Amino acid sequence: MWYVMQVQTGSEEKIRTQCDTLIPQSVLQQCFIPYYEEQRKLHGKWNVLKKVLFPGYIFMVTDELDELWFQLKRIQGMTKILGTGDEILPLTEEEVTFMQRFGGEKQVVEISKGILEGNQVKILSGPLTGKEALINKIDYHKRRAYLELEMFGRMQKICLGLEVKMEKVDKNDPADNANNTKHE
Repeated sequence: MWYVMQVQTGSEEKIRTQCDTLIPQSVLQQCFIPYYEEQRKLHGKWNVLKKVLFPGYIFMVTDELDELWFQLKRIQGMTKILGTGDEILPLTEEEVTFMQRFGGEKQVVEISKGILEGNQVKILSGPLTGKEALINKIDYHKRRAYLELEMFGRMQKICLGLEVKMEKVDKNDPADNANNTKHE
């Protein structure tokens, strides 16, 4: 089962390292931080950077929840494991599927690429392909898409990398020139 641990934002990697070091793999099968790629212009050149997808959260995979809870008491900086009240709840099957599809095996959401057709964006490649309806806002200048989806039992706002190019009209394509045809 997949669980989510809340930690202080900015300390995710340090706490993930503690978990990997101090908790036996028989108890904690996997501990990871999902990332997303985005492009940032530095010194006039576009560079790909990795950023934390859910700041303040670490994902854990275990079948031994009671033993994991006991082991986590040794981890400095853990705030809590998400759930309701005193009950720790795993991610839903839909949430796990979403994470696997978007982040893949490495849990890094790659940059999606699309084109602007009129005032609509069509995603051509990447994890957002076919998921245009999830996009709330696009910052074309910063090459980011903002989504709002239900995760951890509440709405989460996330940011993903999105490169959008303007659709070019092919002057040799009769379909594109239909409005330019002269009628005599």
